[in-house]
Amino acid sequence: MSFVSTVPVVSFGPPRPLATIGRFEARIARTPAEIQEAQALRYRVFVEELGARSGSAHRDRERAIERDMFDAFCKHLVARDLATGRIVGTYRILLPERALELGCLYTDGEFWLTRLKALRPRMVELGRSCVDAQYRNGTVIRLLWTGLAAFLSRHDVDYLIGCASVSLEDGGVDAAALYRRLAKTHLADESWRVWPRRRLPIDPEAIDAQHPVEAPALIKAYLRAGARLLGEPHHDEAFGCADFPMMLALDTLTARYRRRFGMAEARPA
Repeated sequence: MSFVSTVPVVSFGPPRPLATIGRFEARIARTPAEIQEAQALRYRVFVEELGARSGSAHRDRERAIERDMFDAFCKHLVARDLATGRIVGTYRILLPERALELGCLYTDGEFWLTRLKALRPRMVELGRSCVDAQYRNGTVIRLLWTGLAAFLSRHDVDYLIGCASVSLEDGGVDAAALYRRLAKTHLADESWRVWPRRRLPIDPEAIDAQHPVEAPALIKAYLRAGARLLGEPHHDEAFGCADFPMMLALDTLTARYRRRFGMAEARPA
């Protein structure tokens, strides 16, 4: 006597992407190979393109990658071009419980974060954001932010902290001028203030207040979302840039960005 099973067949394929725009999708890297591909993108952008001299740059027979001790504790958000199969954008995410295991944030190495101690259990650190040079038309960074919003909606967190970099090719004039300008309009309250471990080579107060400078796209995106500047930038000698400390309280995320990323309305206090 034979039996016909009525149990439905369950497919265990890859999970759905966090976000899609056209032929691009964003998801959390699932394999070591995907993480290495993201690290290879970081190498091309930070080392080959921007000239970073970091000890986190590694080259072997197969590929050159940029990695550090934080990578093993982080989630790696990647944007993939489905037409080519290539990873063309990435963001590194350090959740608070993993930061606790590690004992610090990457940002701790650049700033004194004493006043943020009480926020750490609900604070996510973002970093190593980059997009392939051929894809910097806004689509991929918007996809990454949409994927980031979807990922964070699954975690009980309230704050995002991270650094946005400005080149020091001109000796720091633009970075100092940008800080002086943003400090007048976007500086955080004293209770959130941080201090750089290495200040810029130029005193911002010595820069002409009328010096023309435009904020990089990432800083613009943070500020439009409602982020605050936490203090003076850190002089990152290895990467040849000024790192601006930024923090966003998710309950103050602007309505425009909530709609764009499909997020729920802010929770009542």
